Amino acid sequence: MSVHSDPADWPAPVPALARPLGADADAAPTLAELTTLRVGGPVGGYVEARTEAELIDAVRQADAAGTPLLVIGGGSNILGADAGFDGMVVRDARQEVNLSADDRCGGVEFTATAGTTWDDLVREAIANQWGGFAPLSGIPGTVGAAPVQNIGAYGAEVAELLASVRAWDRVAGRPVHLPLARLHLSYRDSALKRSLSDAAIGGGRTWGPTGRWVVLAVTFAVRSASLSAPIAYAQLADILGVEVGERVDARAVREAVLELRRSKGMVLDGADHDTWSAGSFFTNPILTPAQADALPDDAPRFPVTDHSRAVAGTRQAPVVEGLVKTSAAWLIDHAGFGKGFALPTAGAEPTASLSTKHVLALTNRGHARAADLTGLRDAVVTGVRERFGVTLVPEPVHVGF
Repeated sequence: MSVHSDPADWPAPVPALARPLGADADAAPTLAELTTLRVGGPVGGYVEARTEAELIDAVRQADAAGTPLLVIGGGSNILGADAGFDGMVVRDARQEVNLSADDRCGGVEFTATAGTTWDDLVREAIANQWGGFAPLSGIPGTVGAAPVQNIGAYGAEVAELLASVRAWDRVAGRPVHLPLARLHLSYRDSALKRSLSDAAIGGGRTWGPTGRWVVLAVTFAVRSASLSAPIAYAQLADILGVEVGERVDARAVREAVLELRRSKGMVLDGADHDTWSAGSFFTNPILTPAQADALPDDAPRFPVTDHSRAVAGTRQAPVVEGLVKTSAAWLIDHAGFGKGFALPTAGAEPTASLSTKHVLALTNRGHARAADLTGLRDAVVTGVRERFGVTLVPEPVHVGF
Protein backbone atom coordinates (compact mmCIF):
# COMPACT_ATOMS: atom_id res chain seq x y z
CA MET A 1 0.00 0.00 0.00
CA SER A 2 1.36 3.42 -0.87
CA VAL A 3 1.17 5.85 2.01
CA HIS A 4 1.38 9.57 2.58
CA SER A 5 2.73 9.21 6.12
CA ASP A 6 4.79 6.73 8.09
CA PRO A 7 2.56 3.72 8.92
CA ALA A 8 4.19 3.71 12.36
CA ASP A 9 2.26 6.92 13.02
CA TRP A 10 -1.11 5.44 12.07
CA PRO A 11 -3.68 4.58 14.73
CA ALA A 12 -3.62 0.95 15.85
CA PRO A 13 -5.34 -1.56 13.54
CA VAL A 14 -8.25 -3.81 14.35
CA PRO A 15 -8.07 -7.53 13.54
CA ALA A 16 -9.57 -9.27 10.52
CA LEU A 17 -10.94 -12.80 10.40
CA ALA A 18 -10.95 -13.51 6.68
CA ARG A 19 -8.72 -16.28 5.36
CA PRO A 20 -5.22 -14.79 4.87
CA LEU A 21 -4.44 -13.83 1.30
CA GLY A 22 -2.16 -16.36 -0.32
CA ALA A 23 -3.11 -19.18 2.05
CA ASP A 24 -3.31 -22.31 -0.13
CA ALA A 25 -4.29 -20.04 -2.99
CA ASP A 26 -4.52 -22.97 -5.41
CA ALA A 27 -7.09 -24.81 -3.28
CA ALA A 28 -10.74 -23.84 -3.51
CA PRO A 29 -11.83 -22.96 0.04
CA THR A 30 -15.23 -23.11 1.68
CA LEU A 31 -17.44 -20.09 2.22
CA ALA A 32 -16.87 -20.63 5.94
CA GLU A 33 -13.16 -19.88 5.43
CA LEU A 34 -13.92 -16.70 3.50
CA THR A 35 -16.54 -15.06 5.71
CA THR A 36 -16.74 -13.60 9.19
CA LEU A 37 -19.88 -15.63 9.96
CA ARG A 38 -17.75 -18.73 9.33
CA VAL A 39 -20.49 -20.82 7.76
CA GLY A 40 -20.96 -22.19 4.27
CA GLY A 41 -19.87 -25.09 2.11
CA PRO A 42 -17.35 -25.45 -0.72
CA VAL A 43 -17.04 -23.16 -3.72
CA GLY A 44 -16.71 -24.25 -7.32
CA GLY A 45 -13.60 -22.20 -8.03
CA TYR A 46 -11.43 -19.61 -6.36
CA VAL A 47 -9.11 -16.90 -7.69
CA GLU A 48 -7.10 -14.24 -5.87
CA ALA A 49 -6.67 -11.24 -8.17
CA ARG A 50 -3.55 -9.17 -7.49
CA THR A 51 -3.93 -6.72 -10.37
CA GLU A 52 -6.88 -4.98 -11.96
CA ALA A 53 -6.26 -6.92 -15.16
CA GLU A 54 -6.42 -10.23 -13.27
CA LEU A 55 -9.66 -9.19 -11.59
CA ILE A 56 -11.30 -8.14 -14.85
CA ASP A 57 -10.09 -11.28 -16.63
CA ALA A 58 -11.55 -13.53 -13.92
CA VAL A 59 -14.91 -11.74 -14.11
CA ARG A 60 -14.98 -11.89 -17.91
CA GLN A 61 -14.15 -15.59 -17.98
CA ALA A 62 -16.90 -16.41 -15.48
CA ASP A 63 -19.47 -14.34 -17.36
CA ALA A 64 -18.47 -15.81 -20.73
CA ALA A 65 -18.91 -19.32 -19.35
CA GLY A 66 -22.22 -18.49 -17.67
CA THR A 67 -20.70 -19.32 -14.29
CA PRO A 68 -22.24 -17.67 -11.22
CA LEU A 69 -19.85 -15.08 -9.80
CA LEU A 70 -19.06 -13.86 -6.32
CA VAL A 71 -16.46 -11.10 -5.95
CA ILE A 72 -15.44 -10.71 -2.31
CA GLY A 73 -13.16 -8.69 -0.10
CA GLY A 74 -13.32 -9.29 3.64
CA GLY A 75 -16.37 -11.55 3.56
CA SER A 76 -18.01 -9.59 6.36
CA ASN A 77 -21.44 -9.18 4.76
CA ILE A 78 -22.07 -12.70 3.48
CA LEU A 79 -24.15 -15.63 4.70
CA GLY A 80 -23.00 -18.74 2.85
CA ALA A 81 -25.24 -21.76 2.30
CA ASP A 82 -24.34 -25.13 3.78
CA ALA A 83 -24.39 -26.62 0.27
CA GLY A 84 -21.79 -24.10 -0.80
CA PHE A 85 -21.63 -22.05 -3.99
CA ASP A 86 -21.32 -23.76 -7.36
CA GLY A 87 -19.65 -20.78 -8.96
CA MET A 88 -16.46 -18.77 -9.16
CA VAL A 89 -15.28 -16.77 -6.15
CA VAL A 90 -12.88 -13.95 -7.01
CA ARG A 91 -11.12 -12.28 -4.12
CA ASP A 92 -9.65 -8.83 -4.71
CA ALA A 93 -6.18 -8.93 -3.13
CA ARG A 94 -5.11 -5.42 -4.17
CA GLN A 95 -4.14 -3.11 -1.32
CA GLU A 96 -3.26 0.34 -2.61
CA VAL A 97 -4.07 3.96 -1.81
CA ASN A 98 -2.91 6.73 -4.13
CA LEU A 99 -3.08 10.44 -3.36
CA SER A 100 -4.06 12.48 -6.41
CA ALA A 101 -4.57 15.96 -4.94
CA ASP A 102 -3.69 17.54 -1.61
CA ASP A 103 -4.43 21.22 -1.19
CA ARG A 104 -4.07 21.88 2.53
CA CYS A 105 -6.09 25.07 2.12
CA GLY A 106 -8.93 23.14 0.55
CA GLY A 107 -9.41 19.47 -0.08
CA VAL A 108 -7.78 16.11 -0.54
CA GLU A 109 -8.55 13.57 -3.24
CA PHE A 110 -7.28 10.00 -3.21
CA THR A 111 -8.17 6.63 -4.68
CA ALA A 112 -8.17 3.22 -3.01
CA THR A 113 -8.36 -0.13 -4.76
CA ALA A 114 -11.48 -2.13 -3.97
CA GLY A 115 -9.52 -4.81 -2.11
CA THR A 116 -8.01 -2.37 0.37
CA THR A 117 -9.00 -3.19 3.94
CA TRP A 118 -11.50 -0.52 4.98
CA ASP A 119 -10.09 0.08 8.44
CA ASP A 120 -6.56 0.38 7.05
CA LEU A 121 -7.85 3.21 4.87
CA VAL A 122 -9.48 4.83 7.90
CA ARG A 123 -6.22 4.61 9.84
CA GLU A 124 -4.28 6.18 6.99
CA ALA A 125 -6.89 8.90 6.56
CA ILE A 126 -6.75 9.87 10.23
CA ALA A 127 -2.94 9.88 10.25
CA ASN A 128 -2.89 12.16 7.21
CA GLN A 129 -5.72 14.42 8.40
CA TRP A 130 -8.06 13.40 5.61
CA GLY A 131 -11.28 14.42 7.29
CA GLY A 132 -14.54 12.60 7.93
CA PHE A 133 -13.43 8.99 8.37
CA ALA A 134 -13.17 8.59 12.15
CA PRO A 135 -16.82 7.57 12.86
CA LEU A 136 -16.40 4.76 10.32
CA SER A 137 -13.55 3.14 12.27
CA GLY A 138 -13.62 -0.59 12.89
CA ILE A 139 -16.09 -1.50 10.16
CA PRO A 140 -14.92 -4.84 8.74
CA GLY A 141 -14.54 -5.55 5.05
CA THR A 142 -12.91 -3.77 2.15
CA VAL A 143 -13.23 -0.51 0.26
CA GLY A 144 -15.15 -2.09 -2.62
CA ALA A 145 -18.13 -2.83 -0.39
CA ALA A 146 -18.33 0.72 0.95
CA PRO A 147 -20.27 2.30 -1.94
CA VAL A 148 -22.35 -0.84 -2.57
CA GLN A 149 -23.75 -0.77 0.97
CA ASN A 150 -23.23 2.95 1.57
CA ILE A 151 -21.65 1.88 4.84
CA GLY A 152 -22.24 4.09 7.83
CA ALA A 153 -22.01 4.35 11.59
CA TYR A 154 -22.33 6.86 14.42
CA GLY A 155 -23.91 9.60 12.36
CA ALA A 156 -21.70 9.31 9.28
CA GLU A 157 -22.06 7.57 5.93
CA VAL A 158 -19.51 6.95 3.21
CA ALA A 159 -21.75 8.96 0.85
CA GLU A 160 -20.33 12.09 2.50
CA LEU A 161 -16.79 11.14 1.47
CA LEU A 162 -17.18 9.65 -2.01
CA ALA A 163 -16.36 11.35 -5.28
CA SER A 164 -16.67 8.48 -7.75
CA VAL A 165 -16.31 4.77 -8.38
CA ARG A 166 -14.37 3.02 -11.11
CA ALA A 167 -16.15 -0.24 -11.93
CA TRP A 168 -16.30 -3.05 -14.44
CA ASP A 169 -19.70 -2.96 -16.16
CA ARG A 170 -20.67 -6.57 -16.85
CA VAL A 171 -23.32 -5.44 -19.36
CA ALA A 172 -21.10 -3.12 -21.39
CA GLY A 173 -18.01 -5.28 -20.95
CA ARG A 174 -15.75 -2.37 -20.10
CA PRO A 175 -14.55 -0.21 -17.21
CA VAL A 176 -16.80 2.75 -16.40
CA HIS A 177 -16.54 5.88 -14.29
CA LEU A 178 -19.52 6.35 -11.97
CA PRO A 179 -19.69 9.78 -10.33
CA LEU A 180 -21.45 10.17 -7.01
CA ALA A 181 -24.74 11.23 -8.60
CA ARG A 182 -24.99 7.99 -10.59
CA LEU A 183 -24.56 5.82 -7.52
CA HIS A 184 -27.92 6.94 -6.05
CA LEU A 185 -26.76 6.31 -2.51
CA SER A 186 -29.30 6.02 0.27
CA TYR A 187 -29.47 4.26 3.63
CA ARG A 188 -27.46 1.01 3.16
CA ASP A 189 -28.33 1.05 -0.53
CA SER A 190 -27.03 2.10 -3.93
CA ALA A 191 -27.60 1.54 -7.64
CA LEU A 192 -24.74 -0.95 -7.42
CA LYS A 193 -26.70 -3.00 -4.89
CA ARG A 194 -30.09 -2.54 -6.55
CA SER A 195 -28.79 -4.20 -9.73
CA LEU A 196 -29.19 -7.46 -7.78
CA SER A 197 -32.98 -7.14 -7.81
CA ASP A 198 -33.98 -4.41 -10.30
CA ALA A 199 -33.72 -5.42 -13.97
CA ALA A 200 -34.08 -1.81 -15.09
CA ILE A 201 -30.86 -0.96 -13.28
CA GLY A 202 -29.23 -4.28 -14.15
CA GLY A 203 -29.41 -3.68 -17.90
CA GLY A 204 -32.44 -5.86 -18.55
CA ARG A 205 -31.71 -8.57 -15.99
CA THR A 206 -31.00 -9.09 -12.34
CA TRP A 207 -27.64 -10.22 -11.05
CA GLY A 208 -26.26 -12.15 -8.13
CA PRO A 209 -24.62 -12.74 -5.86
CA THR A 210 -22.37 -10.01 -7.33
CA GLY A 211 -24.12 -7.15 -9.09
CA ARG A 212 -23.83 -5.62 -12.53
CA TRP A 213 -20.92 -3.41 -11.55
CA VAL A 214 -17.77 -4.88 -10.01
CA VAL A 215 -16.07 -2.12 -8.05
CA LEU A 216 -12.43 -1.71 -9.08
CA ALA A 217 -11.48 1.42 -7.14
CA VAL A 218 -13.10 4.22 -5.16
CA THR A 219 -12.10 7.89 -5.22
CA PHE A 220 -12.70 10.02 -2.14
CA ALA A 221 -12.77 13.81 -1.94
CA VAL A 222 -12.61 15.27 1.57
CA ARG A 223 -11.36 18.29 3.45
CA SER A 224 -8.08 18.37 5.35
CA ALA A 225 -8.89 18.31 9.06
CA SER A 226 -7.35 17.06 12.28
CA LEU A 227 -10.72 17.50 13.98
CA SER A 228 -13.73 15.33 13.35
CA ALA A 229 -16.93 16.42 11.70
CA PRO A 230 -19.47 17.67 14.27
CA ILE A 231 -20.37 14.72 16.51
CA ALA A 232 -23.86 13.63 15.46
CA TYR A 233 -24.42 10.58 17.68
CA ALA A 234 -25.40 11.12 21.31
CA GLN A 235 -23.78 7.96 22.69
CA LEU A 236 -20.50 8.85 21.00
CA ALA A 237 -20.69 12.40 22.38
CA ASP A 238 -21.23 10.99 25.89
CA ILE A 239 -18.10 8.82 25.71
CA LEU A 240 -16.08 11.77 24.43
CA GLY A 241 -17.48 14.06 27.13
CA VAL A 242 -18.73 16.65 24.64
CA GLU A 243 -22.02 17.97 23.38
CA VAL A 244 -23.62 16.78 20.15
CA GLY A 245 -22.40 19.11 17.41
CA GLU A 246 -18.92 19.66 18.85
CA ARG A 247 -15.78 18.72 16.94
CA VAL A 248 -13.06 16.57 18.51
CA ASP A 249 -9.61 15.31 17.57
CA ALA A 250 -10.19 12.56 15.01
CA ARG A 251 -7.91 10.12 16.85
CA ALA A 252 -10.02 10.47 19.98
CA VAL A 253 -13.16 9.86 17.95
CA ARG A 254 -11.65 6.69 16.49
CA GLU A 255 -10.79 5.31 19.93
CA ALA A 256 -14.26 6.14 21.24
CA VAL A 257 -15.92 4.51 18.23
CA LEU A 258 -13.82 1.37 18.67
CA GLU A 259 -14.74 1.29 22.36
CA LEU A 260 -18.42 1.47 21.45
CA ARG A 261 -18.08 -1.16 18.75
CA ARG A 262 -16.21 -3.55 21.05
CA SER A 263 -18.89 -3.16 23.71
CA LYS A 264 -21.41 -4.35 21.11
CA GLY A 265 -19.26 -7.17 19.71
CA MET A 266 -18.76 -5.25 16.47
CA VAL A 267 -14.95 -5.40 16.30
CA LEU A 268 -13.68 -8.72 14.98
CA ASP A 269 -12.02 -10.93 17.59
CA GLY A 270 -11.45 -14.62 16.91
CA ALA A 271 -11.70 -15.45 20.62
CA ASP A 272 -15.12 -13.79 20.99
CA HIS A 273 -18.01 -15.65 19.38
CA ASP A 274 -20.13 -12.52 19.61
CA THR A 275 -17.99 -11.22 16.73
CA TRP A 276 -18.49 -14.33 14.59
CA SER A 277 -21.18 -12.43 12.77
CA ALA A 278 -21.98 -10.27 9.79
CA GLY A 279 -22.34 -7.21 12.00
CA SER A 280 -25.82 -5.74 12.04
CA PHE A 281 -27.92 -8.45 10.39
CA PHE A 282 -30.96 -6.25 9.70
CA THR A 283 -31.23 -2.71 8.40
CA ASN A 284 -33.19 -0.14 10.37
CA PRO A 285 -36.68 0.02 8.83
CA ILE A 286 -37.64 3.11 6.83
CA LEU A 287 -41.34 3.78 7.39
CA THR A 288 -44.07 6.10 6.24
CA PRO A 289 -45.40 8.48 8.91
CA ALA A 290 -48.54 6.32 9.17
CA GLN A 291 -46.47 3.19 9.80
CA ALA A 292 -44.39 5.01 12.38
CA ASP A 293 -47.52 6.27 14.13
CA ALA A 294 -48.70 2.67 14.51
CA LEU A 295 -45.67 1.79 16.63
CA PRO A 296 -45.75 2.11 20.42
CA ASP A 297 -45.17 5.62 21.73
CA ASP A 298 -41.73 4.74 23.10
CA ALA A 299 -40.44 3.24 19.84
CA PRO A 300 -37.49 5.24 18.46
CA ARG A 301 -38.24 7.55 15.56
CA PHE A 302 -35.47 9.26 13.64
CA PRO A 303 -35.43 11.54 10.61
CA VAL A 304 -34.20 10.02 7.36
CA THR A 305 -31.28 12.03 6.00
CA ASP A 306 -29.72 12.23 2.55
CA HIS A 307 -25.99 11.86 3.22
CA SER A 308 -25.16 11.99 -0.48
CA ARG A 309 -25.87 15.74 -0.24
CA ALA A 310 -23.72 16.27 2.85
CA VAL A 311 -20.11 17.39 3.01
CA ALA A 312 -18.15 16.00 5.95
CA GLY A 313 -17.36 18.75 8.43
CA THR A 314 -19.22 21.47 6.56
CA ARG A 315 -22.75 20.77 5.33
CA GLN A 316 -25.09 18.53 7.30
CA ALA A 317 -27.18 15.90 5.53
CA PRO A 318 -30.64 17.30 4.71
CA VAL A 319 -33.76 15.56 6.01
CA VAL A 320 -35.89 13.55 3.58
CA GLU A 321 -39.51 14.54 4.12
CA GLY A 322 -42.22 11.89 4.43
CA LEU A 323 -40.02 9.11 5.81
CA VAL A 324 -39.23 7.97 9.34
CA LYS A 325 -36.50 5.57 10.45
CA THR A 326 -36.91 3.33 13.47
CA SER A 327 -34.53 1.00 15.28
CA ALA A 328 -34.38 -2.65 14.23
CA ALA A 329 -32.65 -3.45 17.52
CA TRP A 330 -35.52 -1.91 19.52
CA LEU A 331 -38.12 -3.86 17.53
CA ILE A 332 -36.22 -7.12 17.99
CA ASP A 333 -35.76 -6.62 21.72
CA HIS A 334 -39.37 -5.57 22.31
CA ALA A 335 -40.69 -8.48 20.26
CA GLY A 336 -39.17 -10.80 22.87
CA PHE A 337 -35.77 -11.54 21.36
CA GLY A 338 -33.26 -10.43 23.96
CA LYS A 339 -29.48 -10.59 24.00
CA GLY A 340 -28.27 -14.16 23.64
CA PHE A 341 -31.64 -15.41 22.38
CA ALA A 342 -31.50 -18.83 20.72
CA LEU A 343 -34.24 -21.00 19.30
CA PRO A 344 -35.80 -23.31 21.92
CA THR A 345 -34.85 -26.27 19.73
CA ALA A 346 -31.17 -25.28 19.92
CA GLY A 347 -30.70 -26.88 23.34
CA ALA A 348 -28.54 -25.84 26.28
CA GLU A 349 -25.52 -25.02 24.11
CA PRO A 350 -26.90 -23.41 20.95
CA THR A 351 -24.74 -23.24 17.85
CA ALA A 352 -26.34 -19.94 16.80
CA SER A 353 -27.84 -17.11 18.82
CA LEU A 354 -28.28 -13.39 18.96
CA SER A 355 -25.16 -11.74 20.30
CA THR A 356 -24.92 -11.53 24.08
CA LYS A 357 -23.92 -7.88 23.59
CA HIS A 358 -26.29 -6.62 20.90
CA VAL A 359 -29.56 -8.07 19.58
CA LEU A 360 -28.95 -6.88 16.03
CA ALA A 361 -26.16 -9.42 15.40
CA LEU A 362 -26.81 -13.08 14.60
CA THR A 363 -23.79 -15.06 15.74
CA ASN A 364 -22.08 -18.38 15.19
CA ARG A 365 -21.26 -19.80 18.62
CA GLY A 366 -18.51 -21.99 17.19
CA HIS A 367 -20.10 -24.83 15.24
CA ALA A 368 -23.12 -23.29 13.52
CA ARG A 369 -24.43 -24.27 10.12
CA ALA A 370 -26.09 -21.81 7.78
CA ALA A 371 -29.40 -23.56 8.53
CA ASP A 372 -29.03 -22.63 12.21
CA LEU A 373 -28.63 -18.97 11.31
CA THR A 374 -31.43 -18.87 8.75
CA GLY A 375 -33.75 -20.52 11.27
CA LEU A 376 -32.88 -17.84 13.81
CA ARG A 377 -33.26 -15.13 11.15
CA ASP A 378 -36.72 -16.35 10.19
CA ALA A 379 -37.87 -16.53 13.80
CA VAL A 380 -36.82 -12.93 14.42
CA VAL A 381 -38.40 -11.64 11.21
CA THR A 382 -41.67 -13.45 11.92
CA GLY A 383 -41.77 -12.34 15.55
CA VAL A 384 -41.19 -8.68 14.75
CA ARG A 385 -43.75 -8.73 11.94
CA GLU A 386 -46.40 -10.33 14.16
CA ARG A 387 -45.73 -7.91 17.02
CA PHE A 388 -45.30 -4.62 15.14
CA GLY A 389 -46.36 -5.17 11.52
CA VAL A 390 -42.86 -4.29 10.30
CA THR A 391 -40.84 -6.64 8.10
CA LEU A 392 -37.13 -6.58 8.84
CA VAL A 393 -34.78 -6.76 5.85
CA PRO A 394 -31.56 -8.77 6.18
CA GLU A 395 -28.41 -6.86 5.26
CA PRO A 396 -25.95 -9.68 4.37
CA VAL A 397 -25.81 -11.11 0.86
CA HIS A 398 -27.11 -14.69 0.91
CA VAL A 399 -24.85 -16.86 -1.26
CA GLY A 400 -25.74 -20.33 -2.53
CA PHE A 401 -29.36 -20.36 -1.36
